[in-house]
Amino acid sequence: MLMKLAYVNQWVHDQDEALAFYTDKLGFEVRSDVTLAEMGDFRWLTVSPPGQGDFELVLMEIPGPPVFEEETSNMLRELVARGVTAPIFLSTDDIHADVQALKSRGVEFVDEPEERPYGIDSSFRDPSGNHLRLTQVKDLSAFNAA
Repeated sequence: MLMKLAYVNQWVHDQDEALAFYTDKLGFEVRSDVTLAEMGDFRWLTVSPPGQGDFELVLMEIPGPPVFEEETSNMLRELVARGVTAPIFLSTDDIHADVQALKSRGVEFVDEPEERPYGIDSSFRDPSGNHLRLTQVKDLSAFNAA
């Protein structure tokens, strides 16, 4: 059996706002943008970094009833806005150049690049509040040798 990771869900407050951020600021490409009328105008919206077509980030608007009770939807919206959901990790070969490029496109960083045992790490948030980490990872094979 062959399984591979194909989609990861990212809860967003507004799909159009998220789409603009991930494409205009991060340079991601749209992979799918389909509205299914038979499912109550459900919008399936996915993006991915250029050249990484076998993986798609689903920009999923937080649903209300009947998927989630209204109270659950509201709690999830608040958690996303606070940035406490699981971060997305992006890797790069030149974190300093990429941070400058992203800043020039209006991305505001929460954490500037900092040396860590595993490499150089930084973070920023999308318009919904989700954390994204940009990391230049060292060769970690030495950590596994012990």
